[in-house]
Amino acid sequence: MRVLIVGSGYVGLPLGAELARRGHDVSGLRRDSSAASELKARDLTPLFADITQPDQLANLPCEFDWVVNCVASGGGGAGEYRRVYVSGMRNLLDWLAPSPQNAAPPRFVYTSSTSVYGQNDGSMVDEKSPTEPAAETARVLLEAEKVLLGAAPQKNFPAMILRVAGIYGPDRGYWLKQFLSGEARLDGDGARLLNMIHRDDVIGCIIAALERGKPGEIYNAVDDEPVSQFDFFSWLAAALGKPMPGSAPENPEARKRGVTSKRVSNRKLKAELGYRFKYPTFREGYAGEIER
Repeated sequence: MRVLIVGSGYVGLPLGAELARRGHDVSGLRRDSSAASELKARDLTPLFADITQPDQLANLPCEFDWVVNCVASGGGGAGEYRRVYVSGMRNLLDWLAPSPQNAAPPRFVYTSSTSVYGQNDGSMVDEKSPTEPAAETARVLLEAEKVLLGAAPQKNFPAMILRVAGIYGPDRGYWLKQFLSGEARLDGDGARLLNMIHRDDVIGCIIAALERGKPGEIYNAVDDEPVSQFDFFSWLAAALGKPMPGSAPENPEARKRGVTSKRVSNRKLKAELGYRFKYPTFREGYAGEIER
């Protein structure tokens, strides 16, 4: 397959490398041309454009069978999110829409976030659960999802969405870094639930969606075990032989910032895509990171 990875960074670069290893013809799109050697080293054809600038996209080849949009905003608030995720999504869809040069639209996977679920009561959520996030950035991600799903009937795009939980893996793991630096704190009694997924499993879920996903569907990409802050830090403390972090009073402003506590289900992804997790829980994944 001819594959385009939009946002060839922490997830996109190893994803492209794995697809290339499997024999696909992979192009990696980045904003910064200084990444050319890094892309070539992973057997990706480098492409460079800012997806918020449609004239830059217009100068690139647009004949692809599979497209993955795993672009990251690089920080910033809701305004930057809207520019990258919503405007960028519209520009990508216009660029890739069927034309004399591009006879059929590609299968399109977008990596959204489980932050679009705003539940804070510890309840189990699945793809049919309400999406009413308090955080404005999460509402922007939801808007980008709607732009993509709206293109399915209008432009005949076979599009799928992966709502990805908190990613950890090589050189990334917010809670582990906080713990090791001594800056970690429990929120109140530590009952707040965390939902996570290892980067290698994000890559596996994306490939499963490309190969077997049903157009128009949403899948939660999250491991098998939501875990409370207390239980997670208890495991880390035992694994590393370090003391538990202290607790901080619960911040009443946390809800406004989008802090949630829910159990995100991956049942649909496993049942419909047949995906088997390399790291089913944080224990297997973080054991590898601690050893690394």
